[in-house]
Amino acid sequence: MSADRAVLESALERGEEEGGNVEFKERLSRDLHLADGRLESLAAQLRHRVLSGDGTATYVVGVTDDGGIAGIPPEDFSESMDVLSILAEEAGAHIEDVETWGVGDDGDRGLVGVATVQEGAVLDVDDDHIVVGTAGHVDHGKSTLVGSLVTGTADDGEGGTRGFLDVQPHEVERGLSADLSYAVYGFADDGAVHMDNPHRKSDRARVVEESDRLVSFVDTVGHEPWLRTTIRGLVGQRLDYGLLVVAADDGPTKTTREHLGILLAMELPTIVAITKADAVDEDRLDEVEREVERMLRDVGRTPLGVARHGVEAAVEELSDSVVPILRTSAVTMDGLDDLDAMFERLPKTARETREDFRMYVDRTYSVTGVGAVASGTVDSGSVEVGDELLLGPMPDGSYREVEVRSIEMHHHRVDRAKAGRIVGIALKGVSEDEIERGMALLPADADPPAVRSFEAEVMVLNHPTRIREGYEPVVHLETVSEAVVFRPEGGQLLPGDTGTATVEFKFRPYLVEEGQRFVFREGQSKGVGTVREVGGGVDGDDSEAAAADD
Repeated sequence: MSADRAVLESALERGEEEGGNVEFKERLSRDLHLADGRLESLAAQLRHRVLSGDGTATYVVGVTDDGGIAGIPPEDFSESMDVLSILAEEAGAHIEDVETWGVGDDGDRGLVGVATVQEGAVLDVDDDHIVVGTAGHVDHGKSTLVGSLVTGTADDGEGGTRGFLDVQPHEVERGLSADLSYAVYGFADDGAVHMDNPHRKSDRARVVEESDRLVSFVDTVGHEPWLRTTIRGLVGQRLDYGLLVVAADDGPTKTTREHLGILLAMELPTIVAITKADAVDEDRLDEVEREVERMLRDVGRTPLGVARHGVEAAVEELSDSVVPILRTSAVTMDGLDDLDAMFERLPKTARETREDFRMYVDRTYSVTGVGAVASGTVDSGSVEVGDELLLGPMPDGSYREVEVRSIEMHHHRVDRAKAGRIVGIALKGVSEDEIERGMALLPADADPPAVRSFEAEVMVLNHPTRIREGYEPVVHLETVSEAVVFRPEGGQLLPGDTGTATVEFKFRPYLVEEGQRFVFREGQSKGVGTVREVGGGVDGDDSEAAAADD
């Protein structure tokens, strides 16, 4: 993460003028600064600086005692932040933010950083929190609706609020999401807690800190070429609810039905929001709502119109079999109050099936001065800063010992995260290029398997002919998206069939456990399954079996 040089210059100026709450350090080391007696003394100094700065102190690392720019190696900067975090905790404070940049012609002189230390322990977010996954056809207004929900502001009619979610430049330019996006807002005693500017990390952190109840959104992709990414978002996150959008000017499409099928296959209670209600007349709105009701009845679900039955009924009746339908407009904000009321009251549905910590990795990145970060949704248990974990399996089936350096939730540093939280975990003991999507984080004393094959009960939802031994779809299980080889019991499976099959990963092992649900897909073919029994490895020749689909 880079920062403008003005940040450093400002810190240097404050150090010269104020002296009290700004400290210059070339580096901090465990051996020297955490030695017996030294830790207590330095923590007392840090506490004094925080109090002198009305609750905030600034530590400039990588500079000389008089503020001259020195620069230190990344590993030394990382250790310095570890030590400063320990000192801050001892002083009843925490590191709120770190901004770093390289010095020298090509950063060859190392790193310089400005760490902001704030009074108070790191927030332990332990409040009610639901996670909602969005789905629906491209350009039906998923991101725009979520953008207006989390900011509390009306869209400009051109999809302006969707820009608060998109993270890639080409997404903003084309107006199409190409990867999962995340957003959050919350509720306190006096109502909704919105983000003023979601692009500011501090604003997201403020929402997390001020809210008694949080609603996180995993915004998926509506464009057909990225269906794999959508499946990853709906299968690989620990979602409580699905929010399916249908544009009033377009109505339900093939993609709408496919996304609905995935939501229902994962047994997610789902809400349907008819978007763009301002763009059509009342007759068209009635027609689209009837189409949505027929679509739901066709898959055995009971539609419930919120306009007719009310929010209270929707909250009480929403289930695997009952699907509330709302009419909304991000431009006029019609219907968004009802969505707010539902999200404020809906209970958490994702339940823990285990007590120990587990998180499947969905994204990886590297932060200068911090190191490798694994991002995902905590599946079970809880994790704390300083915990020793296992990461894997690696391609060879082994697991790597790592340590939790820090945890962030929507850019807010926390010292603990429990099941259902979408977090980024900075890891010590591994580089970013060694972490892959689909790997899992587990307690250090766990004895996890590295699974190459498993037995599953599968249902074929759609297939042009029949599935035979050697069929090679892609399986989406948790955050794993991997090519597999199917070996159906009895030799074949027809469309609509439910049967048993052996499923073998083609290229590498993953952590797979009994009871996990998955989606498989290849071309227009798709189906769902449940892991029934975990097997062992497979021979290389078998794993490369050619598809025998006729």
